[in-house]
Amino acid sequence: MTRSRLATAAAGFALAALTLAGCASGADDGSSTAEEDAGYVTPGTLTIATGDIAYYPYVIDDDPASGEGFEAAVAYAIADKLGFAPEDVEWVRTSFEAAIAPGPKNFDFNIQQYTITDERKQAVDFSTPYYSASQAIVAVEGGAADGVDSIDGLKDLVIGAMAGSTSAQTLEEVVEPTTAPQLFGSNEDVVAALTAGQIDAFVIDLPTAYLATAMYIEDSFIVGELPAGGIPDEWGVVLSKDSPLTEQVSAAIDELREDGTLAAITDEWLGEGQGVTLLQ
Repeated sequence: MTRSRLATAAAGFALAALTLAGCASGADDGSSTAEEDAGYVTPGTLTIATGDIAYYPYVIDDDPASGEGFEAAVAYAIADKLGFAPEDVEWVRTSFEAAIAPGPKNFDFNIQQYTITDERKQAVDFSTPYYSASQAIVAVEGGAADGVDSIDGLKDLVIGAMAGSTSAQTLEEVVEPTTAPQLFGSNEDVVAALTAGQIDAFVIDLPTAYLATAMYIEDSFIVGELPAGGIPDEWGVVLSKDSPLTEQVSAAIDELREDGTLAAITDEWLGEGQGVTLLQ
């Protein structure tokens, strides 16, 4: 029996039990079904969110339901550990900022490269980490960053990053540029600024940097990897604040790490970004 049919049967049993209880006592005791108590947005369904547009290598062809791509594969692996079949998973979309804002959520968990920070934890819950990412500098051939081989060589450049991201924090704390960093609302805006010549380089996580230079930004290259900034760039899935699912999702991720599934998924989708020079 699928999880959806189990949920239907459980709900019917709970309704019958409540009806009998009402006949015996004549009072509504405020009881709820087991599925409602479990905390899922929709009983019998695991609702997972990702970005308004989900990019390679995290999701292939902007289709998370395919299970193809690093985060799509991780999401379905978590779902399996929670007891959900692929057909019982529902995908929704959110912007990056909306998902980590205070308030109710339309998802059970959200996966789109969220770095776990104490500030964000004030508004939402995080699972244990499913990935630890480093940051890298991307530039175009023949530009001001071509030939730079040290952090000192970056300081006088105009460098961009997405506002509020670990990339921006790493830029400010590790590079400590003498020219004010240029911060943008999205990574798409950062890339547009680089291709338009408005910035000399930008900071982004290494897996995305590798794919961007190989596939998306013409004549671009990775200048180098940056040392870690003030906080580790560990990614966790986002849940609503004090979600009853947080502990279960974290336990599922821990199991995936221990049984080697996370490592296998990471190697499959992100394993090519090795061997980049670490800037000092």
